Amino acid sequence: MITKIMVPVAFSKYSLGILDFAAEIAKPLGAELQVVNVISDRDLEAVNKITEFGYKVDSDKYLKTIKKERRESITAMADHLTLPDDKVSFTFLIGDPTSELLRFVVESEVDLVVMGIKARDLKHMFAGSVAERMFRRCPVPVLSYRGDDIAERLRKRVYRHIGDH
Repeated sequence: MITKIMVPVAFSKYSLGILDFAAEIAKPLGAELQVVNVISDRDLEAVNKITEFGYKVDSDKYLKTIKKERRESITAMADHLTLPDDKVSFTFLIGDPTSELLRFVVESEVDLVVMGIKARDLKHMFAGSVAERMFRRCPVPVLSYRGDDIAERLRKRVYRHIGDH
């Protein structure tokens, strides 16, 4: 039974669609929607590197600012959801996105992950991405969301590929 659905949000143009899609799944199941955003440790490393060059950048202030901005964005995206407030939660993680998402899945006993893909080429639509690593390593089902434009682009590529054979 699906009681917890994790939705990693990376603030792409598809994030709202992914969140809505996951909420459509969660509502009839009475499942919790756990919206997760990972602040990449590479971003923090960059801030620390800038500090080494003498610029006055405070990584704690950076983290506080980023979390505030992202929380406002996530709250705005989730405002129109019709799920009860106690069925939606927001979590920020810091580190390598794939590792942190996998850790969250296991520690929070997530039953399903709903996430987007970044598709440019049919052969490489998962190569090197967080989505690809999640699909390979995640111990629970991962459902990939495609916006209408991605779906149409992939359909055209499939038709071209079929036509080549």
